[in-house]
Amino acid sequence: MGELRGTHVPVLLERCLELLAPALGRTGRTVHVDATLGLAGHAEAVLEAHPNTVLIGLDRDTEALAHARVRLARFADRIHLEHAVYDELPEVLDRLGYPAIDGVLFDLGVSSLQLDAPDRGFAYAQDAPLDMRMDQTRGVTAEEVVNTYAHPDLARVLRVYGEEKFAGRIASAIIRERERARITSSARLAELVRESIPAPARRTGGHPAKRTFQALRIEVNRELAALETALPAALDKLTVGGRMVVLSYHSLEDRLTKQALADRVRSKGPVDLPVELPGSGPTFRLLSRGAELPGEAEVAANPRAASVRLRAAERLDPEATRQGRTDRERYRRRVKAMHQPGTGSPGSGEDPGSAPGDGNGTDEEGEGT
Repeated sequence: MGELRGTHVPVLLERCLELLAPALGRTGRTVHVDATLGLAGHAEAVLEAHPNTVLIGLDRDTEALAHARVRLARFADRIHLEHAVYDELPEVLDRLGYPAIDGVLFDLGVSSLQLDAPDRGFAYAQDAPLDMRMDQTRGVTAEEVVNTYAHPDLARVLRVYGEEKFAGRIASAIIRERERARITSSARLAELVRESIPAPARRTGGHPAKRTFQALRIEVNRELAALETALPAALDKLTVGGRMVVLSYHSLEDRLTKQALADRVRSKGPVDLPVELPGSGPTFRLLSRGAELPGEAEVAANPRAASVRLRAAERLDPEATRQGRTDRERYRRRVKAMHQPGTGSPGSGEDPGSAPGDGNGTDEEGEGT
């Protein structure tokens, strides 16, 4: 395996531990999935903090798995490290015999190992073969994409996955170049991109090849397609009180995460019913308002955290959710009744400020009986 390549500082480590703690610190054995194990910084901290937690670590990168296995060797009796992409989570859980999980973490994007290993081709600042596969045992390489995709397909990848407004110009430059000679070098590709972008646009927004390299990496590894499948599957596997934390590093990942959670945190039933219909209530609650951003101290200690966006959610008990809505509706009707002629008048003994379940009034008040 050799020495570790790359410097690994887990992003938002303390915040992730804080969010996962109520789910993983429960009595008895708990099960946590690190869906993007990488170099196991988050996983190691979870195992240290929760001695009764079993870890299931997934990663498509065999080199990362080898390093993680060494790092987590002292926890060998309660870890399962699997060579798999996160959208394969249901199959992995079935094979291991775990019908449900208590926590899951997605730390998306490219890992420190992949960025810092020059031969992997992820970094536009270093010359390397155009590979970009997170799993080097299978799949097409970035070299194949840039040398075989037609102009419309190449421009679409750059525009959609890289949000690159000069996608058409860059695709044209790539096609002209590959007609002369096959493009095999990350440095040559980065140079082509820089030459394709107008000088004024190159002065802002970081390295001009950043968006193109992001787009190619997402295309090669099917990252968004896998994430779109993986997030709902992970949510479905969480127990009541179980929690999911997602760290995203660009708007496309964060948008998919936001959509997956939004579908679970709102009621699908009619708003004016006194009770929540079975199966129509929210099944999760958000653990923060919107996406959490890193603080200045976090970014200073770990510059790769600068673009991170954190979202987290917890699975609700559907029975408790239904009862909560029933109590709220009863309270709403009691307050409404106070303003109707002949009901709830001053001196009736009902406190209009009393909340459901606080011991003031009865459940029947305001029901129209």
